[in-house]
Amino acid sequence: MDKLIPDPPYKSNPMFQVSQDMNIETLLAHACESLASASVLVSDFATYLSGSQRSTALAIAQVVMLADLAVNRALDIVDPQD
Repeated sequence: MDKLIPDPPYKSNPMFQVSQDMNIETLLAHACESLASASVLVSDFATYLSGSQRSTALAIAQVVMLADLAVNRALDIVDPQD
C-alpha cells in the first residue's frame, strides 16, 4: 500500500503580500477604496449588458456594496470621526 505524502505547507507569493506592520485603519481604508472602485467598474459594465447578464452584474454590484458597507462600519468602529 502506498503511503500518502502530505502536501508541503502553503507558501504565499511575496509579490502581493501585505506588510505585517500595516495597521488596521490603513488596511480597512484601502479595502474601502478597492470596493468603491469595484462598485463603479461593475456598475459601468452593467450598462453595456442586457437580460440575465445585466442582472448578474447588478447582483455582483450589490454584493460589493454590502461588503463596502461592512468595511466602512468596521472603519467607523476602529476610527470614530465624532
